[in-house]
Amino acid sequence: MASGKFTRRRFLETSAATTAFVAAPFVRGAHAAGSLSVAFWDHWVPGGNKASEDVARAWAEKEKVDLKIDFITSQGNKNLLTIAAEAQAKSGHDIFAFPTWYIHEHAGQLEPVDDVMPELIKQNGNVNGTVDYLAKVKGRWMAVPSTPGSQIKGPCSRIDLMKQHAGIDVVAMYPAGEAPKAENWNMETFLKAAEACHKAGFPFGLGLGQTTDSVDNIGAFFQSFGAELVDKDGKITVKSDNVRQVMEYLRKLAAFLPPDAPAWDDASNNKWLVAGRGALICNPPSAWAVAKRDAPDIAKQCWTHGMPAGPKGRFAPYLPYLWGIWSFSRNKNAAKSLLVALSSHDAIAKMVEVSAGYDLPAYEKLTTLKTWAEAEPPKGTLYHYPNPHNHQTLSIAAAPAPPNIANQIYNQAIMTKMVARNLGGEPLERTLAWAESEVEGFMRG
Repeated sequence: MASGKFTRRRFLETSAATTAFVAAPFVRGAHAAGSLSVAFWDHWVPGGNKASEDVARAWAEKEKVDLKIDFITSQGNKNLLTIAAEAQAKSGHDIFAFPTWYIHEHAGQLEPVDDVMPELIKQNGNVNGTVDYLAKVKGRWMAVPSTPGSQIKGPCSRIDLMKQHAGIDVVAMYPAGEAPKAENWNMETFLKAAEACHKAGFPFGLGLGQTTDSVDNIGAFFQSFGAELVDKDGKITVKSDNVRQVMEYLRKLAAFLPPDAPAWDDASNNKWLVAGRGALICNPPSAWAVAKRDAPDIAKQCWTHGMPAGPKGRFAPYLPYLWGIWSFSRNKNAAKSLLVALSSHDAIAKMVEVSAGYDLPAYEKLTTLKTWAEAEPPKGTLYHYPNPHNHQTLSIAAAPAPPNIANQIYNQAIMTKMVARNLGGEPLERTLAWAESEVEGFMRG
């Protein structure tokens, strides 16, 4: 099996090809097999796969690598089933696009990328803290952040409805091309706006269900209050004052949400916006993109912006994909070379453009690409989507608990279940006792 060593010289040879994909000769010279297989996430934005494929095939042509590409859907969890099957068989693709928590789950079968990530960070800027939390295992980089599939699920507001019913000018608060003027955009303001829009017949479309959109959004509210179910050291902190405070806040907020919010899935908020039924949802730009096609008058009134600030700060729900290399790969150097090519400025800019601004690079120097500034209607509607002024912390629900515990809290939707139980009439202390028992079970497992 070929060595997995990837030197700084080899990195520079590869990264120098950010636009033209100049050949890195070591790939051809160091490997007998000359082949590589990649499992990309199958994009749900029409045409969204094209950028990744074009970049990868241009790289393969220059490197004389026989490249096989598969796009594997996340619908029906087919990607998760494929990951499990390949891990068990110790055979399959060389590179796989792992969702969120699955790097930690399979870390023992992945090739470290400590020789790649420091150089990508020098080239593209620091990654956000959530990528650091999810892609590092015991201090070692085990994955490279993927632009395709990564997203922020921040607010998309109706300009007209927020101004008319809540007295909030979201465009003035988050002006295109400028830093936010959101000092007064906080939890109290958000609650009052939700109440006003509810009374006007246009409730905020936030779900309290058990799928990722609901879990991500509620998780950001928890973090804004400093409410952790398990702390970074693995201590259970369910019955803390901060958890009680966020639960009290969410109980008040839930009164102004759609009555079926606990039953919402990931399609519900999109449909809510496109149907013109609400003044605000939390979602990546996919809902706006569908509105452009199916309800253009509504799309013209959409503005994507930042989350409200809580007592402990402003947190935005962030969900990344991560590229990992299986330890059983027979062409690790070529795999690392391809990941460098996929992480160049020009490659990432192409991915963002083809996905209509949906895909999100993790690097701080790549948050001001022209796609977001020029997206319309209205022009500038996506400018603040990638957090260009770093005015909010990108977070994932259940962090900073140790990832093996956070994964279970997240996937079992413990936080949204807590809100739904309490909203359904269960006393708060009984809800907290239930959550504590659930987390204790994760610890024992």
